Amino acid sequence: QVQLVESGGGLVQPGGALTLSCAVSGLALRYYTLRWYRDTLRKQRELVATITPDGTRTTTYADSVKGRFTISRDDAKNTEWLQMNSLKPEDTGVYYCFADRDTEGYWGQGTQVTVSS
Repeated sequence: QVQLVESGGGLVQPGGALTLSCAVSGLALRYYTLRWYRDTLRKQRELVATITPDGTRTTTYADSVKGRFTISRDDAKNTEWLQMNSLKPEDTGVYYCFADRDTEGYWGQGTQVTVSS
C-alpha cells in the first residue's frame, strides 16, 4: 500500500521559516519524480516545486517561491522535504506532496501552513 504522509506544517510569522517533510512508503522512491503542490486562496493545486529522480536531481520552482523555497530528497530515507524561508501571508495554504512516474501518481493528505502575525 502506497502512503505519503506530510508533516511540519503550522503557524509562523511573516518572514519566518518552516520545513515540511513527506514520508513515503510502498514505493521504490528512486524511480519517482517528487513534487510539492499547494492550495491557497489565490490558486488551487499550484505546483510549487519539483525534484527529478536519482541521477539528475533537477529542481524547478514556481516563480512565486523561487529563491525562498528549497526541495530536497533522500531516497534511502524515503523522504522528501520542502524548506520554506522568508514566508509571506500569501504562502498560507494546504501543502501536498506528490510522487509520480509515467502514468502513476500518488498524493499525500496535506499539511496546513499559516503565515500570519
